[in-house]
Amino acid sequence: MSLDQTPGHDPAPVQRPEQSLPVQASPAPVQPVWSRPVRPSRAGRIVVAVVGIVLAGLALLVVFVYLTTFLGTGALLFGLLLALLPLAVVLLAVRWIDRWDPEPRPALIFALLWGAGISIFSALVFDLGVQITIAASAGALTGSDFASAVIQAPIVEEVAKGFGVLVLFWAVRRHFGGPVDGVVYATTIAAGFAFSENIQYFGLAMTEGTAQSLGITFLLRGVFSPFAHVTFTICIGLALGLAARRGATKSAAVGYFLLGLVPAIALHALWNGSTFVLAGDASMLFYYVVVQVPLFIVAILIVVFLRRQEERITLRRLHEYSQAGWFTPAEVSMLGTGTGRRQALAWGRRQDRSKKLAMRRFIADATRLAFVRDRLVRGQSTPALHAYEARLFQLLMNHRADVLGPTLPGAAPAAR
Repeated sequence: MSLDQTPGHDPAPVQRPEQSLPVQASPAPVQPVWSRPVRPSRAGRIVVAVVGIVLAGLALLVVFVYLTTFLGTGALLFGLLLALLPLAVVLLAVRWIDRWDPEPRPALIFALLWGAGISIFSALVFDLGVQITIAASAGALTGSDFASAVIQAPIVEEVAKGFGVLVLFWAVRRHFGGPVDGVVYATTIAAGFAFSENIQYFGLAMTEGTAQSLGITFLLRGVFSPFAHVTFTICIGLALGLAARRGATKSAAVGYFLLGLVPAIALHALWNGSTFVLAGDASMLFYYVVVQVPLFIVAILIVVFLRRQEERITLRRLHEYSQAGWFTPAEVSMLGTGTGRRQALAWGRRQDRSKKLAMRRFIADATRLAFVRDRLVRGQSTPALHAYEARLFQLLMNHRADVLGPTLPGAAPAAR
């Protein structure tokens, strides 16, 4: 029993890959994969996720309390509402990047809270330590706005944000499979950091400045540079994604983290330093167009390339499974191409809720299976990964059965 084709979809030719790792042949007819599948305990993962989210949320609450002490409640709420606008833009970009192989929602929530809470809290504590050290030196040490903005802030903030990506690499290794995943987590953390930072900037502009200064602040922070922190931190996400792709251990990932940290700090320092080197709005605009815009375009091109690479990997690995009987060629086209997925999801929307969800899960778990296969082919063979492969096989057989159930009257059924 299989989905021979998506309604109205002629299967596209499937790339024939090299067979570098045997695949266990599918039983005929298809039955549950193993009589006693390995079921990893979910209780431990749920506890870790809840604890992590609660701690990160408490850190964000502390940040809000701190901001309220010198902004006031009104300015805090005003800044918060205004900061939601650029945050929404960045999160929409995250959703687009993450559309092919979505990351677990709890991990994304944790990433956002890490950026908005723990990263900001870490930067504030470090800055407080610097201020206390300077005050205790009895004049032996003096503060410098340039050193604070160009040296301290880039190092402290990128370490704080980047460490969050590293924590996710350690905690959700199963879902951290490559550079796109690293970009998604890094972008989400950076968006959270910029959100809390923008609350402060917008709140201060409201309480201490004029309407014109508030407008300029929003233009710079909300229009010109909502992706500035993202551009810095994705260097770390890309590095850790490369570590995941190469099967690096948790300890070896620290080296990749440091490798990505260097360009992240450099780009952040370049951005902050431009405000000291360049004088006048015209010079800043020139710098933005000549330096920041090309960097942003390069980042977009990298993400587009990585997303297309994900599609190629999915198509190639699912084809290998189809040769062993787990999928038909039409199903591979449906699951491994953008056109096939869109038509399958459109068909699912004409069905009842259970079948629509089954089609979504069929696509999502097939994509996860393809990336598990890719890791196995790359030599990352572990008992846990084979157990996860077995679990995905069983889930996919269940999803297929659900999708192939009775269709709604008037809806085109999937061929059997």
